[in-house]
Amino acid sequence: MALISTASARFAPEVYAARLEHAAAAAAARDLDALLITPSSDYAYLLGYRPPELERLTCLVLSASGAPALVLPRLEEPLARHEVGRLADRLEIVTWDETDDPFQLVSRRLPGALRVGLQDRMWARFALRLGALLDPAELVEAGPTMSALRRIKEAAEVHRLRTVAAAADAAMTAITAERFSGRTEAELSRRINELLLAAGHHSADFAIVGSGPNSASPHHAPGDRMVEKGDAVVLDIGGTRDGYCSDTTRTAFVGEPPADFVALYEVLRQAQAAACAAVAPGVPAREIDRTARQIIEEAGYGEHFFHRTGHGIGMETHEEPYIVESNGEPLRAGDAFSVEPGIYLVGQWGARIEDIVVCTDDGGERLNQTSTELFIVA
Repeated sequence: MALISTASARFAPEVYAARLEHAAAAAAARDLDALLITPSSDYAYLLGYRPPELERLTCLVLSASGAPALVLPRLEEPLARHEVGRLADRLEIVTWDETDDPFQLVSRRLPGALRVGLQDRMWARFALRLGALLDPAELVEAGPTMSALRRIKEAAEVHRLRTVAAAADAAMTAITAERFSGRTEAELSRRINELLLAAGHHSADFAIVGSGPNSASPHHAPGDRMVEKGDAVVLDIGGTRDGYCSDTTRTAFVGEPPADFVALYEVLRQAQAAACAAVAPGVPAREIDRTARQIIEEAGYGEHFFHRTGHGIGMETHEEPYIVESNGEPLRAGDAFSVEPGIYLVGQWGARIEDIVVCTDDGGERLNQTSTELFIVA
């Protein structure tokens, strides 16, 4: 088991104190008496570290009207105090021993609670025990509260996203300068992981390499297929640095691409560029999806673009806002998300281009700076 955050990844204690206050106020605005947050990205956002997700209950009890409390196993207390630093002065830290009932410790801090938000990925066994003890309180998802807070990135968060995007660009530039033919997808994937770490990522989280017909599988798992001349190769890579994620996709072709693939790729490139250019505050998220999709449909490839255009990114690779037809919520300055249309001819080949874009006060900033032109590789 490993701690997910590091000291260098933490912001100042005042940042987390403000986040705790904002979360409590947001909970009250939803008529919630409290939020119960177990180890997760939400927990790390509020406290600055993410402990191991164990069978022992660790739970931040964030009351809408009182002081926050952190209920955790006694063996985790030294780690917690070390990680939160001066923030500990603003928390009631409640420890429990192996023979204690931690669920009682949580419920005693919520007398008379009528509506409580549970962290979206809380273990079922935790949620069920807490539900029984808090009855008749209504248990609801904490997600709408936490997603709204985490969705709008502060300047320091955008800086981290920009830094990790540059590291991903460096890895992409390096891999597309190497020879592809005669190497397996898995070998290229391992090499990308090495390059992500060498470029400054603290973890290399994924390196999708889909070659030939596998390039038409958006989430292909790299295998033993040997890359060869005439293959399209989709490279979708990313990792984490200082608690924030990268995610970028480029497409390469081994040798001289045929005219029909060049035509397909140019449509995709136009669609992706237009969608990036459409980003601005007040624009509904669905309009970014529609912008890319319309160009692809008009070129006759509509049925071959079968996923959403993008997803939010920050402390997790996938978070709010989602760039999809069903999302009519307007973009706001500080939203960070991918723009990644794809065209996939199943059984033949596919292509995708992905950049991370941040909505600014007057438009959008594309964080990934590598060329979106088709990479021709040996």
